Amino acid sequence: MAKVELFVNGRAVTGEAEDRTLLVHFLRETLGLTGTHVGCDTSQCGACVVHVDGRAVKSCTMLAAQASGSTITTIEGLGSSGELHPLQVAFRENHALQCGFCTPGMIMTSVDMIRRHPNGLDESTVRDELEGNICRCTGYHNIVKAVLDASDKMGKGAVKAA
Repeated sequence: MAKVELFVNGRAVTGEAEDRTLLVHFLRETLGLTGTHVGCDTSQCGACVVHVDGRAVKSCTMLAAQASGSTITTIEGLGSSGELHPLQVAFRENHALQCGFCTPGMIMTSVDMIRRHPNGLDESTVRDELEGNICRCTGYHNIVKAVLDASDKMGKGAVKAA
């Protein structure tokens, strides 16, 4: 068993995990953070995206022991003081939600995307960067619309990406 020490959503956590335990399973099963989803087990769908040291990572591709010492942000840690993150608001306002299964991964990927493109985004860039995230319910139109809306609002002095 490996000792795993992380800083998750603003708090220090420690736990034990088998050496083969994936970060996604550690988050869900050990820490009870079930907003991070397991969709494919093959790194194709993006439902498991979290931020590791500020960067979007598919948590099904990283062992919990590899993440030890890192700062992790999950969908549960995005908002502040009971308020939704601007991207979560944009998803709601732009009807970018269907069943919701892909939503946490889409949002986490998009927050990182906006952080890396502080001067704004265009539709082509958003579509290209969301290629690693699969939504089986939509044609992505409203998801792209939500990301562009949030990027525009966040780039004009609103709350910056986590």
